[in-house]
Amino acid sequence: MPRAAMNLRDVLRARQMLRGVIWPTPLLRSSWLSDHCSAEVYLKLENLQVTGSFKVRGALYKLMRLGSEAQQREILTVSAGNHGRAVAYGAELFNARATIIVPRTAAPTKIEAIARHHVSLLLVGEDYDEAEQQAREMAARSGALFISPYNDADIIAGQGTIAVEMLEALPQLDTLLVPTGGGGLLAGVALAARALNPKIKVFGVQSENSPAMYESFRAGRLVHVQERETLADGLAGNIEPDSITFPLIRHYADDILLVSEKAIREAIVLLLKHEHQVVEGAGAVGVAALLESSRDFGRRIGVILTGSNIDLERLTALLVDAAKATPA
Repeated sequence: MPRAAMNLRDVLRARQMLRGVIWPTPLLRSSWLSDHCSAEVYLKLENLQVTGSFKVRGALYKLMRLGSEAQQREILTVSAGNHGRAVAYGAELFNARATIIVPRTAAPTKIEAIARHHVSLLLVGEDYDEAEQQAREMAARSGALFISPYNDADIIAGQGTIAVEMLEALPQLDTLLVPTGGGGLLAGVALAARALNPKIKVFGVQSENSPAMYESFRAGRLVHVQERETLADGLAGNIEPDSITFPLIRHYADDILLVSEKAIREAIVLLLKHEHQVVEGAGAVGVAALLESSRDFGRRIGVILTGSNIDLERLTALLVDAAKATPA
């Protein structure tokens, strides 16, 4: 799909259709981060969204666009967790049959959340890349309708509604920091934000342990990277060849930033300490960039907290480690 095939009208159509089925989440000024950055920092609380993640925007919009086809054909998708839960939620809402495939290494909290819905849940592969490959092969064999977590125009348009909400609430935003994996969120947010304010800066953020979009952005083409374990599990995985997200990101985003696992850990703990917000690793990378980067992001910065679905055991361990590191 060429870049010009998507525009702001697609995002505004998604926003209209999603009214009443998702929550317009708050845009909260963070006094702590504002003081830290000597700027005005605002947090978009998608961690409070239905299903605990922004992913429900794209998933519900996709199912709504499918209409009766969603009831007539089985839906199949692959996910590190949040997209799968969003599709499962939508399948129940619209009386559709769905199979959700997640890697065996997915976070237990996310697996358990999907299992609570009336869908088929399959644990396949040892990482996201393997799960995605097998999911596409299964869809091709069975004739099921495959819904990509990111490589889909409707998914991108649904995620882009976040930018519309942010700029309606605060048109003066200079910069947006956007967690980035396969790029569905970044593509939609960057497209919409730049259409509404051509001067705004939009940065994707991902972990240095899973830098597929970062390396691809610099190479000018999609590249395959070796990955390591990351707290930002929702952003892990390589990018599907010929993904429509990549040309959109190259055109509309300013840069992709990497953050360390240490900064992600700190961001999770400090968001709970200062803002009383539970945020998973993938959702905290934008704040991690503010903690770690020396870049001047401007006077008014919007950061998307994309999800809250972190395992209790993992969160507890992070808090215990933080408490040990704090001087008595």
